[in-house]
Amino acid sequence: MINMAESEGLRKFIYRGMTLEELQKLSTEEFAKIIPSRERRTLIRGLSPAEKKFIEKVKKATPEKFVKTRLRDTVVLPSFVGKRVGIHTGKEYLAVDIQPEMVGHRLGEFAPTRVCGKHSGPGIGATRSSKFVGQK
Repeated sequence: MINMAESEGLRKFIYRGMTLEELQKLSTEEFAKIIPSRERRTLIRGLSPAEKKFIEKVKKATPEKFVKTRLRDTVVLPSFVGKRVGIHTGKEYLAVDIQPEMVGHRLGEFAPTRVCGKHSGPGIGATRSSKFVGQK
C-alpha cells in the first residue's frame, strides 16, 4: 500500500508503486483505478457540483491560503498535496496541511468531531451528601 523508501537520507513517498509526481500526472479516472474500493466508487459515480467547485478552489489556492470546507467525505486527490484546507468539525474549521500520506483518504479522517471531556470533582449540591459540606 504505502511504502516509505530511504534514499540518501531523504524519505521518498510511494503509493501503490507510484511516486507523488507520477500520481499528480494521472487524471482523476486513472487515479480512481488505484485507490481503495469505497473511494474508487465515489470518484467513478461522479462528484457533486459542490465537490467539483471545492477541488477547483484547492487547485488554484496557494500553500499559504486557507480553503474552508464542510465536505468531509471528499477524497484527498494528489493535486491537494502541499495545500492548506480548513475542515469543519461541527464547531470550527480545523486547519490541515495536506501531506502525501493522506492521498486516497477522506478529509473527515483528519479532523475529529469529538473531543474528550474532562471532569473535575463534584460541586456543591451535586449529590445528597454534599448538601451538608461547608462552603469556603
